[in-house]
Amino acid sequence: MIIDGKALAQDILVGVAREVTLLPQPPRLTVFTCAPNFETQKFLALKQKRAGEVGVTVDLVTLDPTSTTDMVVSAIERAVSNTDGIIVQLPFPTHIDTTAILAAVPATHDVDALRYAGEDTDVFPPVVGAIDAITKRHEVRFLGADVVIVGQGRLVGKPAALYAQSRGGHITIVDRDTHDATELMKKADILILGAGVPGLVTAEMVKPGVVVFDAATSEEGGVLVGDAAPEIATVASFFTPVPGGIGPITIAVLLRNLLNLSSRQ
Repeated sequence: MIIDGKALAQDILVGVAREVTLLPQPPRLTVFTCAPNFETQKFLALKQKRAGEVGVTVDLVTLDPTSTTDMVVSAIERAVSNTDGIIVQLPFPTHIDTTAILAAVPATHDVDALRYAGEDTDVFPPVVGAIDAITKRHEVRFLGADVVIVGQGRLVGKPAALYAQSRGGHITIVDRDTHDATELMKKADILILGAGVPGLVTAEMVKPGVVVFDAATSEEGGVLVGDAAPEIATVASFFTPVPGGIGPITIAVLLRNLLNLSSRQ
């Protein structure tokens, strides 16, 4: 079954829009970006569009590529008093300390849930929130499942591993240095992809009935693609395509996070 991420996202967005109308003023989201690449530009445009549809105000701050780490941190700190949520839209130029600028976002404004440690919460990291929404809608069980996670990035691999482990899954993480990665993926009941390598995983590399969450996005020939080759849909029990799978849901989750953080403030 190919998961319709747009439909699931719309269900979440309808709820967010309804809650926003009950507030004395709409939540405000501030997004920092610097020298955005193709994928980032596409994602930013979608975030702004969906935010507008549910009544959320978005301030997009495009920083100069010559900005220093201290300059970015200062900009984030200044924004805190004027907004309900902050996003640092990665990647940033390599000369900027990513860890430092992410740490500058206080927990009260952290719509990306960068401090997530596997706990039950109403503010999940967006990819984890998308996976959680899909598993609840389609009754996918992690308990006792062999879960293979491809990649260890801060936005997909690491939080997904924490989530799967908290749900009782048996976790294996593979990356470019894992010599038996194909054999490990072949045994997976649930496969979570976040490497950012187009077509990395093919149908021959997974077992029939596997659940595939493709949370990776890359640019190939001017279009967004995932880590999974499309033909995996013919053997998987559930498969999230790119685009149209996890991506739309992450934006809806992010806006729901903003709403929840705003209500606490």
